[in-house]
Parts: sequence; C-alpha cells; structure tokens
Amino acid sequence: MTEASYITATRAAYDIVAVDYARLLSTESPETPVDLAMIEAFASLVRSAGAGPVADLGCGPGRITAHLHALGLPAFGIDLSPAMVATARKAYPDLQFDVGSMTALSLADDSVAGVVAWYSIIHTPPALLPMVFAEFRRVLAPGGHLLLAFQVGNERLHIEHGYGHSVSLDAYRLLPDDIAELLTQAGLLVQARMIREPQAREKARQACLLGRKPAVP
Repeated sequence: MTEASYITATRAAYDIVAVDYARLLSTESPETPVDLAMIEAFASLVRSAGAGPVADLGCGPGRITAHLHALGLPAFGIDLSPAMVATARKAYPDLQFDVGSMTALSLADDSVAGVVAWYSIIHTPPALLPMVFAEFRRVLAPGGHLLLAFQVGNERLHIEHGYGHSVSLDAYRLLPDDIAELLTQAGLLVQARMIREPQAREKARQACLLGRKPAVP
C-alpha cells in the first residue's frame, strides 16, 4: 500500500532535524507551568486508575516520555522518525522507544492506560484526524486517559526551515471545539480543556485537551 505523502514528508523532515531539535530542547523547555500542570493532571488520573502503560505518540527525542516516567508512569515512546527514536534511545537508554505511526499502531486493542500526543497531531491533515482518534480509542483500555496538545487556529502552515535545516512539511493549527467534537465522534469523552495565550516565541494560542475512553462500552 502506498504511504500517504504527509507521512513521508513528516518522517523525512524530522529525520533531518532530529539531532539539532533534541539539542535545542535540552537547553530550554518550551512547557509553561500551565502546560506542566495539564501533564501532571493526566499523570494523576492514570495513576489513580492503576498506572498501566502509557504511550507517548510522536515522542520525538523522548522529553515528554521521560517526564511521564518521572511522574510515576510506565511510559514508552513511539515516533515516525527513526532518527528521533535513535536520539531518544541514546538520551534515555532505560526507556522504550520504537518507530511507528499513529495511523496504524503496533499495539493491541485496550492495551494502554494512557495516550499522550504532545503536539504530534499537528502534521496530520484535519480530514484524517478521525482515523487517528479511532486508533487512539482502539488501543486505550476502558477508562484510559488521553492528553492532546496543539496550536490554536484554523489554517495550514507550510514549513521550509526548522532548527537550522531546510525541510518541507505542513503543520495545522486547530480549533479546540473541532478537536473536541472529533474526539466525541470517535467515542472519547472530553474531560477538560486548557487554552493559553502565546508565550516567548510562540505565535499562536496553545491548547491541551484531556479525554477518556468510557469505562463501559
């Protein structure tokens, strides 16, 4: 089966920038205290439900995976980019990182207590997000929790430069109401939303959504 062009472009771009991306984020954390509070709320919800495995999807160099682990969750990372996975494995050798796609996860049904997609849905064309959210629901155990982060807006941006390299991929700003509706249509319950104003070099408002798979089908 032919791979979707956006997947090929996303993998190629992140393979190119992986080392410099990880180097930059090792010296400055882009998360604000409010962002960290949402991650900690997610971790608390998962721990209270028994703290099963948590999949950090689109994990990049593994920062958020490691943070989830530090919060007491048995987290592992999956990323489309082999170079990102290699970088994550080098930085966090005690954690598990694998190459994979959010559109077809090599995870069993009902197998994870939590899914995190920290700015990793932004390269998926919005029309294809229902497929991604259906995959999130499939792998989440009943009662499992979901955390999404993305930039707020209603536009497609074409990126040609990143982290000192020439790249070519699209990114999408998304409306929280639209994402909440798509999650609902996928059978996931939206529990909380956080929308904050841009900080530092950010050019758009940022959103986090907490969701949950119903405990009873």
